[in-house]
Amino acid sequence: MISTTDPRLRSFVPAEPESHFPIQNLPYGVFRPPGGTPRVGVAIGDRVLDLSVLASRHLLDVPEAEHVFSQGSLNAFMALGRTAWGQTRRTISHLLRSDVATIRDDIELREQTLLPIEEVELLLPIEIGDYTDFYSSRHHATNVGSMIRGPENALNPNWVHLPVAYHGRASSVVVSGTNVFRPRGQRLTAQGDAPSLGPSRAVDFELEVGFVIGTGNTLGHPVSIDQAEEHVFGVVLVNDWSARDIQKWEYQPLGPFLSKNFATSISPWVVTLEALAPFRSEGPRQDPPPLPYLAGTTNRTFDIHLEAVLRTSRMPKGQRITATNLRHVYWSFSQQVAHHTVNGCNLRTGDLLATGTVSGPSPDSLGCLLEISQGGKQPLALATGETRTFLEDGDQVTLTGWCRGDGYRIGFGEVTGTVLPAREV
Repeated sequence: MISTTDPRLRSFVPAEPESHFPIQNLPYGVFRPPGGTPRVGVAIGDRVLDLSVLASRHLLDVPEAEHVFSQGSLNAFMALGRTAWGQTRRTISHLLRSDVATIRDDIELREQTLLPIEEVELLLPIEIGDYTDFYSSRHHATNVGSMIRGPENALNPNWVHLPVAYHGRASSVVVSGTNVFRPRGQRLTAQGDAPSLGPSRAVDFELEVGFVIGTGNTLGHPVSIDQAEEHVFGVVLVNDWSARDIQKWEYQPLGPFLSKNFATSISPWVVTLEALAPFRSEGPRQDPPPLPYLAGTTNRTFDIHLEAVLRTSRMPKGQRITATNLRHVYWSFSQQVAHHTVNGCNLRTGDLLATGTVSGPSPDSLGCLLEISQGGKQPLALATGETRTFLEDGDQVTLTGWCRGDGYRIGFGEVTGTVLPAREV
């Protein structure tokens, strides 16, 4: 059987070479058609394939398919496990091939199942029970640590031994396109000697990648590093919005709280590990070698190009302000899962784990304004003559990412959010 990632595959649904959603991708999402109810779909070209309709026609060999694909989240499908995921992907890939007539030649079925993306509402794809954000980019951690403690003490002693993380707020994870209100919180006064309550003056974006847990583990039963990817359903883009002035005051001794929990944006499409398989890449060399429970894997990460574009009211087309790559991340998905569960913690279907800010080694590959502006000391110059140290009201940030194949891309679409003024209290 031909691989679902074979570059020679073609669909009867057209997809330009720069499209994020060729037949080799087939990411999952949840959408609402005009006048309809939420259901599960797959992106192909500029269309959404309605899996609930295919299930009603008995074209998908999945347990309780009609129920699973008529849900408002991917959780029921993800809970079926990797065998079901693989079978469903192969079936969908087959049905969309240019040489398969099942949908291609049935005009009524095509009209029912292939809907223009711009005509549907894309929803939060997963029901998130827990959200953990890691701190996995050495470049990012070094840059931030240098601002706080100086270059000689940039990394805390534990950083090179374990994937540092904090538990975020699942209830404020939102889908791309959701506006973000400037948060209020305690921040130091200009004199720096006392706190005051007010809107953050230092709202930032963070360019991250997240991975979604498909099947969990039983409480008390750790997941080994060699089995970690068996539990990962797929990957999304993440913007972990941050309020740096609130964060600076509150983070000691227990870490971020109000500076992080006001919003986290994710992309509407979940790209499967199967689609990403041809783009595996070695991560950075880990020195010192990690403890055995974090060691033993190769091809630890993926070659995913990542970008951030800033739009202001004076610059509606936007300006790319950074470009980086997931391969720079020090701690891999598998290492993050293994560490998260080594104490017996139970991950559950729908849990979201994110990499933390992805930064590269060069000045044009930094994943947040905190780094780009050196903590506000070196404003970012925009093409309009404007400058930014942090985000202003009305600014819109769009993150995007893709893997480049032979004549095609495996893309994630976009995750976009606009900063609105703080609400009155």
